[in-house]
Amino acid sequence: MTDSVLDIDREDRLGFPEVIYAAGKPSEVTVKLFRSLLDANGRAMATRCSAETRNALKTAFARIDIDERAQVAVCTIKPKSIEGKVAVLAAGTSDIPIAEEAALTVEFAGLTVDRFFDVGVAGIHRLIERLDKIRVADVVIVVAGMEGALPSVVGGLVGVPVIAVPTSVGYGTSFGGLSAILGMLNSCSPGITVVNIDNGFGAGVAAFRILNRRK
Repeated sequence: MTDSVLDIDREDRLGFPEVIYAAGKPSEVTVKLFRSLLDANGRAMATRCSAETRNALKTAFARIDIDERAQVAVCTIKPKSIEGKVAVLAAGTSDIPIAEEAALTVEFAGLTVDRFFDVGVAGIHRLIERLDKIRVADVVIVVAGMEGALPSVVGGLVGVPVIAVPTSVGYGTSFGGLSAILGMLNSCSPGITVVNIDNGFGAGVAAFRILNRRK
């Protein structure tokens, strides 16, 4: 028995189905909800899955894909496909779990994803060397911790929507991502959209909403 009430019609209203936030849920509850979404929509996704929940999902579903770093589980019996390409950038390798959560969300939505990891401002040449490939994207998601400088730089170099994701990566005065999010909110590059700390999923859905309007 579970207190959860699934929003099965969310995809009809919004274009993107309900996704399970597994943190704090018993593994058996996540498995039950996952099965219900899969039966209803032909695809299901769960984020923030603990090791116990990931193991339970692997046991319950033969065709499931698990990303251990991002702690995301996805099963797509009836995959979706819409036009559009999203570039997902991670400033450092410590930001990759959140960047992967964003990338997997975008792929779940049916969009194409290009990943560019470890392109932070400490070695800005790594970003410049990849700019031509980044600029062909329709939306750019930029994931960064520490002082959160990368989205401001990217925002001054590309002409498409930029979604900034602050992470909780950093030393003491990063205050668990507070420094990064404040830096992004105060960016001098106009028009950057900022989501909550460590919210790769929210960034992925935001990219989908931008590109889904093309239909």
